[in-house]
Amino acid sequence: MFTTQRSRRLLAVLASGAVLALGLTACGGGSGGQAEGEVTELTVVAANSPWTEGLKTLATQYEDETGIAVTIEAYGNEQLNDNYKVKLNSSSSDFDVMAFQVQDVMREFSRNGWLADMTEYVSSDAEWDWEDFQPAARDAVQLDGVVYGVPVMTERQIVYYRTDLLEAAGLEVPTTLEELETAIATLNDPDNGVFGIAMRGSRVPLVTQLSSFLYSYGADFQDADGNASIDTPEAVEAIELYGKLLKEYGPPGVTNMGWVEASALFAQGRAAFYIDADSQAYTFLDENNSSVVDTVGFAQFPEGPDGSKFYNIVPQTVGINEFSQKKDAAWEFIKWVTNEENTKWLLENETVPGARQSAWDDDAAVAQFPAGLVEIVRNVADHGVGHDRPQLEQVAAAREIVGGPVIAAIEGGDVSEAATSANTQFQDLLDSEN
Repeated sequence: MFTTQRSRRLLAVLASGAVLALGLTACGGGSGGQAEGEVTELTVVAANSPWTEGLKTLATQYEDETGIAVTIEAYGNEQLNDNYKVKLNSSSSDFDVMAFQVQDVMREFSRNGWLADMTEYVSSDAEWDWEDFQPAARDAVQLDGVVYGVPVMTERQIVYYRTDLLEAAGLEVPTTLEELETAIATLNDPDNGVFGIAMRGSRVPLVTQLSSFLYSYGADFQDADGNASIDTPEAVEAIELYGKLLKEYGPPGVTNMGWVEASALFAQGRAAFYIDADSQAYTFLDENNSSVVDTVGFAQFPEGPDGSKFYNIVPQTVGINEFSQKKDAAWEFIKWVTNEENTKWLLENETVPGARQSAWDDDAAVAQFPAGLVEIVRNVADHGVGHDRPQLEQVAAAREIVGGPVIAAIEGGDVSEAATSANTQFQDLLDSEN
């Protein structure tokens, strides 16, 4: 289980937006026209995250082993992307290794020619073993068969539940969406301050959490050809269920709730179930901020008509600046940082949820994680889907559109009509990009 001290540290890191520049040597990190064979320094740019925190220690070790100094520049996410756009628009070679958010910028950055093609790199070393990375994570960092990065953090949608409430009611942990609805309805007790479920109900934030419902019903935001598909019968059923759970068994004002508000309700013991990302586990295991430390359980997303299919996304991947003059050296550093040994070290010592299956299968590496969560991740290969939102550059606009039918479901409107209208708008957005 996470220690309280580590939980606090993770929370502080995730919440931080401040810029941190860590020079591991007195030297600057610019390329300076060095030839590949003469590389003595590399510069890494990344977002503030647990992975970046762990990277500081690993980078020092890398310098000791290779003599190559590594400078790390870390920023809050928004500032990071702004920084990238300014520098890459001018073809800057000031940095070599670049960590980025796959679903937010990879399409734009690859279209602009800013990301190096890493396909040959990842397939060239059998001992490093690209196949050891979870399939959904490998899929997430590719576009049209081209690999643009190595996944260094992963995140899944899971079910959190109150073990005490289920036991008192004689209920088993739900394994299907039908069983989930029954359990939520049974435990819904608003008169005594406990709601059946808490989830994101705000129009844009809810879209990512809707995704696993769509997948498990055999639907998706887009079909195999990339066309809008949120008005299919399967998608409408998934949307109706999501809306029904919040309408009938959720808290008041749910359409104004994102993950912060919904998770707070569960942490206060005011919801029997909470469905969201497994990265929030530390919130409920911190005794200073949670009243469910001893009663929180973790379960895999339940099976729908098409099985249990949930997002297994990559919040951060690490790639190479196309304009770097040290691409081979940058790859050697990435390969070393993401090898099996170091992925296990990050998992065990910094609780970084990496993408290597071998790391999660190592009992020592996962000893600090809740057993229920570990079991879900170990079983992710057959269930994970590598995206949790529409796949296009204008993803923010798409989420605004896609969230509409769910709001209609929560408010008791005509979901089918809302889905048809939203699908037309979404298709227009897709067409505008093409």
